[in-house]
Amino acid sequence: MNKLPKAISLGIRRGGLEMRQFARQRESVVFTLLFPVILLIIFGSVFKDTIAPGVTFSQYFVAGMIASGLVNTGFQALAITIPLEREFGALKRLRGTPMPASSYFIGKAILVSVSTVIQIFMLLGFGFLFFGVQIPTEPSKWITFAWLVLIGSACSTALGIAFSIVPKSGRGASAVVSPIVIILQFFSGVFLVFTQLPFWMQQLAAIFPLKWLTQGIRSVFLPDSFAEQEVAQSWESEKTFIILVVWLLVGIYFSVRKFKWDRD
Repeated sequence: MNKLPKAISLGIRRGGLEMRQFARQRESVVFTLLFPVILLIIFGSVFKDTIAPGVTFSQYFVAGMIASGLVNTGFQALAITIPLEREFGALKRLRGTPMPASSYFIGKAILVSVSTVIQIFMLLGFGFLFFGVQIPTEPSKWITFAWLVLIGSACSTALGIAFSIVPKSGRGASAVVSPIVIILQFFSGVFLVFTQLPFWMQQLAAIFPLKWLTQGIRSVFLPDSFAEQEVAQSWESEKTFIILVVWLLVGIYFSVRKFKWDRD
């Protein structure tokens, strides 16, 4: 640990502190980690039909919930908690310490990464045990899944930090952020089959990363034949990669240039 650059070393320690603080907030733990599983149980129990040959709604839905989980643990959680920390003066106090600013962001990234991994294991475990979700066996599928989760988590984290400047107060952050996430979930094919949505909804969703992240994860957990059911009749993996990277760069830019440590 001592041989690591100071910013990284402190960032790892900050990440441990972030996880301990998160674990003490039972409401946040339930909402962030268990809420997607609860939704899977509800939707999987209600919708038991087959939406395509060999594809149940639960199989489709679990892919969407994994993508949505990346948004919940990254974008939504950070865009709500950071304004609260700013309002209570925690960020101002941190800025006054010798800790580099980058260490704070590394700590947040560690918290998002750990929460994401736990959530994915829970969703796949419940889906496999209770709803017959098929786990892919091809190594290529898991390679695709790995880069989707890595880039998707980084993108969600960067955008959450960047968007944290939008809420005017910590107490009102949830009212600003949560509706945006819920609307994007409906538009992006998380709760509904994407091709059944109105054309204008599909076009609007294509601007944002959740649609592409959801589609990419479907390519992992759904058979290749289902690609013909997509709007472009293919998984568009290269396009997905490019769009997620572009949004990641946008998030990093605004996180670095516009982040606020203190209230206005």
